[in-house]
Amino acid sequence: MSEEEIAMITAAAVERTVSKKQILLQAGEICRHKIFITRGFLRTYRIGADGTEHIMQFSPELNWTTDGESYTHRTPSSYIIEALEDSQLMIWNRDRFDTLLQTIPNLRTYSEQLISRHLHLSRNRLYQTFSATPAEKYEDFLQAYPGILSRVPLRMVASYLGVSLKTLTRIRQAQLRQPVK
Repeated sequence: MSEEEIAMITAAAVERTVSKKQILLQAGEICRHKIFITRGFLRTYRIGADGTEHIMQFSPELNWTTDGESYTHRTPSSYIIEALEDSQLMIWNRDRFDTLLQTIPNLRTYSEQLISRHLHLSRNRLYQTFSATPAEKYEDFLQAYPGILSRVPLRMVASYLGVSLKTLTRIRQAQLRQPVK
């Protein structure tokens, strides 16, 4: 995109600073915004019927997040988006973003590429859920999110991976005992 296009996109955003643990989307609300994280860290999660948190996505800086289903269809979200750290965000409401998509063809192309990439990553993650061992899931997680372990509690990593905290701890201990390659 050109500098002029980037300036238009930036000008249409609302910059917002949020505190750690601040909720940006509550389950039951309609998601009305696209969010770009310029600094900080967010998570998207859902609460199961038994009260268990199931983390669907981590969104570190320089990434986008939204509940695409709720945003697109204007239906209540099943998810919660929460700041894991004090964060600086750029937020666009749907009308502004739709206007940008019509005005800037390169943004539409970029947006479609992001959606395609997210779908690909989601399918791979779903496949991993069914086929990978807990240790393999953890290794892939470390590659996908380098440096994350210093930023989030292990219980959240376990939730994201769909394993118990005990299993994750056992995997980590086994890795520490392996000789360095």
